Order: sequence, then structure tokens, then C-alpha cells
Amino acid sequence: MKRVVITGAGTINALGHSVPETLTAMREGKCGIGELEFRDVDRLAIRIGGQVRGFEAEGRFNRQQMSLYDRFTQFTLTAAKEAIDQAGLAFHGELAAKSGVVLGTAGGGVSTWDENYRSVYEEGKNRVHPFVVPKLMNNAAASHVSMEHNLKGPSFTVSTACASSNHAMAQAFSMVRSGMAPVMITGGSESMLCFGGVKAWEGLRVMSKDACRPFSANRNGMVQGEGAGIFVFEEYEHAKARGAEILCEVAGFAMSSDAADIVMPSKQGAARAMAGALADARINPGEVGYINAHGTGTAANDKTECAAVADVFGRHADSLMISSTKSMHGHLIGGTGAVELLACIMALRDWVIAPTIGYEEPDPECALDVVPNEAREAKVDVALSNAFAFGGLNAVLALRKV
Repeated sequence: MKRVVITGAGTINALGHSVPETLTAMREGKCGIGELEFRDVDRLAIRIGGQVRGFEAEGRFNRQQMSLYDRFTQFTLTAAKEAIDQAGLAFHGELAAKSGVVLGTAGGGVSTWDENYRSVYEEGKNRVHPFVVPKLMNNAAASHVSMEHNLKGPSFTVSTACASSNHAMAQAFSMVRSGMAPVMITGGSESMLCFGGVKAWEGLRVMSKDACRPFSANRNGMVQGEGAGIFVFEEYEHAKARGAEILCEVAGFAMSSDAADIVMPSKQGAARAMAGALADARINPGEVGYINAHGTGTAANDKTECAAVADVFGRHADSLMISSTKSMHGHLIGGTGAVELLACIMALRDWVIAPTIGYEEPDPECALDVVPNEAREAKVDVALSNAFAFGGLNAVLALRKV
């Protein structure tokens, strides 16, 4: 089994259009959640979100590309370029033949769906653009990344709701660890912030109208976000031989299914995923210093996740730091685990723990150190990243400082 390291990272989200911008915002505890701006937002009950602002696609992509790239694909390509540039890789020959792309998204081209349903059903048009299907398909972003960067190895998309990007990164990790691929581009993206995307989530009655306050007793729901997080997973010896800068090591992962309820989380399922990740990485519970929580800001998730952490870590739970950056950038659904992995990298590289902002009142059922409101300097050598999805599908990644 080979060691797997991260040698490049890229992102675009409500906190920033790059990794440095995003990490600076996390350190400062900034909130990227604000009033939504798009067509018919006045018809929504929920009008806030972690929307990416100041992103001009027209200046980045040509006319032909714009006809093929949904907003989630645009985000993916932008983040992938940053990650691959940082890694300093160019894919040719055998490296190109064996390297691939595994990305996560829950909805894929939601904006394209929304625009074309409106065109056909509301405006009565009988024809749509011939590229609607390749634009909206869930694998569009992965395919365009593979074409843009000449990646000819295993490439596909994972769609498991809010755990999509963690499941995708777990698959990429397995491929590099097994020797199937020397390098994999992985992560996830989502862009559901359009009228139909938000209206669908409104129906669940789990959305907040004012803020995302994970673990706070007065929390009242989740807030959607959008964006992408993309990483270069590389075999350690390959990275070392070319003198690459290593951000951290991906040490292990685990996945589990609650097999219980389509929307309500299970403490046992979450606990099995965390314990499994520790076992896979051969890490003792006492070695973990930080957990980036799924932390949606809903009563069901927050209480269940804290109970699962307490079960897995026992007496070590009191010394753990656990925070939810969704309080700052919102819940990116299928892309959320990828953007949140940046907080784990920051904890391991910079020894800075991203805070849970919006925390106002202690909840006795969430009695852990949730790093409230302000970032903290602390030495961390091992971190976990949690993702727990509707459908009871859980994926946890374990990372280690190199």
C-alpha cells in the first residue's frame, strides 16, 4: 500500500476565489452568507445563502465553452486550475494515461435544469439548446477537467448528496494507495443557488432564514452555499522524487450506511464511519486534535454528530476541537466536504483552527469544544473531516501532518 499526499489545492466559494483568500477568511471568522441575488428570489421564503460573488464567467471562458459549462462546471475548472498549478504538474505520456479525475456533486447542472424548465414550461418554448444534456449531466465537470488537463485514467463522478465529495476523495485516495494511479484530481462542486434549487430545499423545512449557527442552542437550520474544492492526490514517493510541496497526508478513510432513514441521521452510522477511518489510518483516538464537523446547524445533525464523537473518542472527546465552517460559507451540499477539507489542511499546516461562528448559546447536548466564534492557534498532527448525507450515507477522511 502506497502513501498518499496532497500536493495541490484550489477553491472558489463564498469566502474567496482562491485557497489563500478562503483560509484568510476562515482565520478571521468572516461570514460569506448574505442576501441571495438571482431571478425570482422575492418568491422564496429563504433568501440567504453562501453565494459566490464577483465571479465573471464571461472573462474566463469563451463563447463555445459557456454553451457547455454550467456554473458548477465553471467553479470546478477554476478550482482545478489553481490546484494543478500549485502542484506544478503537467500531464503527458504515462502520467497522463494513468492519472484521472473523481469528483462529487449532488445536483450537477441545477442552474441549467432550472433555466430550461422555465423556458419550456413557463415561457412555452418548444426547443432548447442542443448542448443542454452535456451541460447539465453530473459528470460534466469531471469530463471537462479530464479534457482540459489531459487526464486519461479513471474518471467519474460520485453523487451521494451531502457526502458526495468525501466519497469521491475516498475513491481517489484508494486508487492512488493501491497503485492504480500515481495522481488523481479530486474534490467536489455544487451550484444550487437558483430559484428551483432553493425552492426544493425550502420544502424540507430545515433552512434558516437568518444565519447558520451550528451547535448553538438557538440554531434554527442550515444555509445553502455554492462553490468547489479541488485537490491533487499524489503518491508520496512520486511527489518526493519531483520535489513537490506536500500540504498533508491522506492517511485513511471509511464509509458507512445508516440503513435506517432517508433524512434522519444515525449516531451509530456516523460513529462507525469515524471509527473506521481511524482504524484504516492506524490512528489512535487520542492522536486526533481536530475534527471538521458536518455541523449543518440543524438540531438533528448537531446532536447526533456530537453524540457519535463522544462514543468514538470517549475520554478524549473533551480535549478535541470540533468546528463547522458551514457557519461561514454555507452548506455546499455535494461540494461541502471538499471546501471543508481546506480547514483540516490549515489545522495541520498552520496550526490554526477555523472557528464555528454564530455561536451564541451553549447546548448541553453539544457539549464539546466547538471553537466558538474565533479561530484558535493549536498544535494538531491528525484531523478528521466528516460528511453525513441524506440517505444515511457517511464518509470520513483522516489526514496527517507530514
